[in-house]
Amino acid sequence: DFVMRKLNFSNMTLAVDFAAAKVTSLVLGGTERAVGTLPLFKLRARDVTGDAHDFCAFDATDIKETDTGAVYSGFPYGIRVEVKLDGTGDSAEWGISVSSDESVFVEWVDFPLVRLPALRENNVNGDGGEILFPYNEGVIISNADTREDTVFKHYDPEYPSMGCYAMFPHMISSQMISYLWDTCGLYIGIHDPSRAPKMIDYYPDADGIVMCIRLFLGTRFGDSFTTDYPIVWTATDGRWESAADIYRDWIESSLPEGMKKSKDNPALPEWYADLPLVVSYPVRGVHDTDIMNPNELFPYMNAVPMLDSIKSATDARLLVLLMHWEGSAPWAPPYVWEPYGGAECFNEFMNKLHSDGDLLGVYCSGFGYTMQSNLVDSYNMSEEYEREGLERGMCAGPDLKVGISKICTAQRSGYDICPASEIGRELLFKAYTPLFKSGVDYAQILDQNHGGAQYFCYSREHGHPFAPGAWMTENMQKMLGEWNKLAPNMLFGCESAAAEPFIPNLLMSDNRFELNYCYGKPVPLYAYIYHEYLRNFMGNQVCCPFGAAEDSLAYRMSYSFAAGDLMTLVMTPSGDIMNCWGTREFDLPPSKEKIYTLVRNLTKFYRDGAKEYLHAGRMAACDTLECDSIVYHQQNRPESVTLPKIIATAWESKNGGKVHILVNPFDAPISCKIGGKEITVPALNAVLV
Repeated sequence: DFVMRKLNFSNMTLAVDFAAAKVTSLVLGGTERAVGTLPLFKLRARDVTGDAHDFCAFDATDIKETDTGAVYSGFPYGIRVEVKLDGTGDSAEWGISVSSDESVFVEWVDFPLVRLPALRENNVNGDGGEILFPYNEGVIISNADTREDTVFKHYDPEYPSMGCYAMFPHMISSQMISYLWDTCGLYIGIHDPSRAPKMIDYYPDADGIVMCIRLFLGTRFGDSFTTDYPIVWTATDGRWESAADIYRDWIESSLPEGMKKSKDNPALPEWYADLPLVVSYPVRGVHDTDIMNPNELFPYMNAVPMLDSIKSATDARLLVLLMHWEGSAPWAPPYVWEPYGGAECFNEFMNKLHSDGDLLGVYCSGFGYTMQSNLVDSYNMSEEYEREGLERGMCAGPDLKVGISKICTAQRSGYDICPASEIGRELLFKAYTPLFKSGVDYAQILDQNHGGAQYFCYSREHGHPFAPGAWMTENMQKMLGEWNKLAPNMLFGCESAAAEPFIPNLLMSDNRFELNYCYGKPVPLYAYIYHEYLRNFMGNQVCCPFGAAEDSLAYRMSYSFAAGDLMTLVMTPSGDIMNCWGTREFDLPPSKEKIYTLVRNLTKFYRDGAKEYLHAGRMAACDTLECDSIVYHQQNRPESVTLPKIIATAWESKNGGKVHILVNPFDAPISCKIGGKEITVPALNAVLV
């Protein structure tokens, strides 16, 4: 007979009924938190035709107890699952092994499954909390319904890939998620040093919320899979920083190869320690799906008066980041070179920037293969695609067919390149090598490849395993490492912050924290865990939910600055500041005087003392901040967002203490209290406490 397994920890009790194949109790802070019952695991197998066959622990017809858990068998296709649970130290550590006969491969397993109470704003019982979610930059979620009306809702990841899946390493940067109440919380961490792909997500179900960890196994027919790492459950005190501390401690014991702190990283250029102001604009059209005629900022030198004006007003070094610069067609990867208008006029502009001490960057669009541009009719690559048999280098689905890409379909039609195939790898090398040799300072080389990841591929001809798995992470690390060597003086980045395994290769990225307002309230989780190793910039703020009438740009710039990231201006061809990229609202442009004053003041503040923290410092838990709030209303959505008027972050100081950086994005002084101290922060400025 099975015995109920019960583990007691300092602030957590976990009970598992292995015979019934479920978690029966999870007590945190003296309160039962498990809701209803879920099977311990679910899995998907695929047969030779690629058809899916889904099972869960409840389907097992034979269950045998072991010293550490149980073995579940009696499934079709010889599927066998062994579950292990260990109570080492003050954490519960889960492990799983999966095998099958040679008629199928097991693609993924969801494990361990648990349902917790509905989140605070969805909870009629009053026992709901919040989720700390490492999506993009990090976000606290108290309403599970908020994202369901957006393109960022919960999806099961599938082929062809989309850019908004809650996948690690992808838009999920870290292998963790936490459920937090006021005084306690559950930290769930997957401490996998191989950093293989995983779905890390949550979704409403019955009367609660399911915490879902999906492991992608990277198998072939008949292969077995075993976690050689723990999936950790630990009680926390309910602060998001406490959950981040647990994960940061693990990171520091198991860094990805080549990951160095910024102060010790010879790969970083001298300008990295400055606070360049990123100035981004298109040279064709005004927005992504515009008619792509040259605008007022083309030829490239036409932008010099605008840039000189910005530089004079802000006293900042500039990193000019071009959009729609590709000579092929905007957002039509992989071919980008030569630049629109030719290399000669592009180089003239780059040389001018460099002579003034400024920098040049470009957006590129990742691993798509564009057959037809929807913006420039003349750009069609079907002849090359057929002539060179390029379909053999594209990502294939479970049915082994190459499907149309779901990425940026308004701009292009085509396929997703598999960089683990020989043809795909050579294609990308051919497309990007001229850029590597161009002298450009920064390339967002993987726009659309959020976090730096590649897309799903099930091909059986490329030499990689038939299902997504650790091989994808390893392949990207290797290829990006080769690119770094080919362009030693160029920094690379991706859309969203670089996911953990790719940090050594993607040292500055487009950290679009504003997307997290589609979920809840952004928190600087990414900077808290990783800021000692890299910094990002605030990105072009596409999909910002706040319209021009909300006047939120100064707030968003201040937020990025306080987190240690570079501020960004997105300019119109006429030289006005955009509220965000993708906007059609130009009647209420942000005030240049206000924004330039903010940048000038924060740049001086950085140089005068904040640099040691905001360049390569270590973030700490912020003391309680008391100040007035501001409400921002979201476009086309009922939810408003209430935020503190002062933005505060905390950093460890040299003497082992702590400093706070307080930023005021408004044009009048604001008084606040932090750590018991009364502080007044000047208008459009910051103080270090």
